Amino acid sequence: MTGVRNGGDLVVETLEALGAKTVFGIPGQHALGLFDAMGRGNLHFVSSRVENNSAFAADGYSRATGEVGVLFLSTGPGALTSLAGLQEAYATGVPMVVVASQIPLEGLGARRKGMLHQLDDQKASAANVTKSQRLIQHASGIPSAIQDAWTEAISSPQGPVWLEIPQNVLLDPIMVPPVEDALAEAADNPPRVELVREAVKWLATAERPAIIAGGGTRRGRAEKSLLSIAEKLRAPVICTPGGNGAFPWNHELSLQAWIEDQYMTELLEDADVLIVVGSSLGEVTSNYFTFAPRGRIIQIDAEPRVLESNRPGLGIRADAGQALAALDAALDAALTDRHEARADWHGTPSETLVKENLAKVKARLESQDLGKELKFMADIREAVPATMQTFWDMTISAYWAWSCWDAREGQFHSAQGAGGLGFGFPAAIGGAVGLETTGSPGASARVLAVSGDGSAMYSISELATARQHNVPVTWLIVDDGGYGILREYMVGAFGQATATELARPDFVKLAEAFGVPAVRVAPEDVGDALKAGFAADGPNVVVVETLLKMFAPTHVGA
Repeated sequence: MTGVRNGGDLVVETLEALGAKTVFGIPGQHALGLFDAMGRGNLHFVSSRVENNSAFAADGYSRATGEVGVLFLSTGPGALTSLAGLQEAYATGVPMVVVASQIPLEGLGARRKGMLHQLDDQKASAANVTKSQRLIQHASGIPSAIQDAWTEAISSPQGPVWLEIPQNVLLDPIMVPPVEDALAEAADNPPRVELVREAVKWLATAERPAIIAGGGTRRGRAEKSLLSIAEKLRAPVICTPGGNGAFPWNHELSLQAWIEDQYMTELLEDADVLIVVGSSLGEVTSNYFTFAPRGRIIQIDAEPRVLESNRPGLGIRADAGQALAALDAALDAALTDRHEARADWHGTPSETLVKENLAKVKARLESQDLGKELKFMADIREAVPATMQTFWDMTISAYWAWSCWDAREGQFHSAQGAGGLGFGFPAAIGGAVGLETTGSPGASARVLAVSGDGSAMYSISELATARQHNVPVTWLIVDDGGYGILREYMVGAFGQATATELARPDFVKLAEAFGVPAVRVAPEDVGDALKAGFAADGPNVVVVETLLKMFAPTHVGA
């Protein structure tokens, strides 16, 4: 049967026609027709060692390049193992096309029981973590289904889309001619005119406007409009962890990303009109639902379920880029001579208010005996080139980075969408592969991954993937002997921690066993070790054994 075109060829041909270059995943029995077809195509396949890491890698590829991540999955256990990774992509709005194999058609709907990998309804398992799910039952339907899935994935709100194809549909010879072209364009998602008009009315009379920039700002490529609006309104801007990098870090109106600090919470609560763009005002952004704004809220999001889900306001369902562009244009006429007429925040210019609040945050941190933590994060930032992209797992270092990391010309990526462990390293592998494959202008192909020892064990097997493909990724593992953030939470709440301490391997020896160079250094030497890793070829690991503390967002004892 080798060399005979089958349903798998239609998958590969359609993906190539849509612009796909790289696919992540793991082969499986029911997907062999798909992998046979890849041998006749031009897709670059990166095989992970665990399916959820394949999902994280496809996610990281998309985030790093701005292109659609593609994931191939086997049936049953393989498909189910991917779901934790897909939850992160779904929660964060990462465009992906997921192609899962299925048992043969005659086994669907329990018509024949006892097939290997059989589930009662496989695509139902993906319903919580993907935008939609489709079963393709005939080879002739494959090109259109993939084209539709790609269109849906890139249409805001973006996200992963699930397709599954039975084994015999992938394997059987076909009469369908080779796919020559495919077209997928994102659906338009503009704001309603009357809502923009109403928002401008509010903003034109606002005395104390402020802006919260969430992850949707970055996904909608709304950075230029955000900057223009902020400068027209003289509105302070703060970024959420997902929005980190959407606004210039050192701009005179930038509150940076100290979204969890009480000083910032109080400032935002005092705004008379608060623009929230691309954020649900969820747990972290709302300072764990303690945020109680006294003014009016304009909330912009492509996902209608987000609007007013946590706070009442003027909800504008739209792509962030389109919405802010429309709002920016409408403000031009409304704000004529506005800068001279507008009052300041209780007599304080916005720029002064921003500077004062950042100084307060700095003073609070310095009062909390956090010198080691502040230096550690500063040393990492100084070592990382300005254009390098970074991928952060759910670890204390990442919790710090949510607030203090200046992305500069690079991009900041973390797992804050769903909060699952194991994201950092496989996502970084996908990101580095993507940057090498696409040659994204102005971007370093090498990337940095940051994990704790607990989260590192979720993806330690991907050292084999990094070595096999010689991926330019430097992995920083901050080893504190357990689940550090959970330890801190439990000690703070109960006075002691339970089940947070972990036996773990010698990470240096383990990495070397995979053929990956590794070093262990003291915290004060992390910067030099990272610089050496960045200058090397292929993957490498830096291990730092240290116990980091989190900052308190209020005065200790307050």
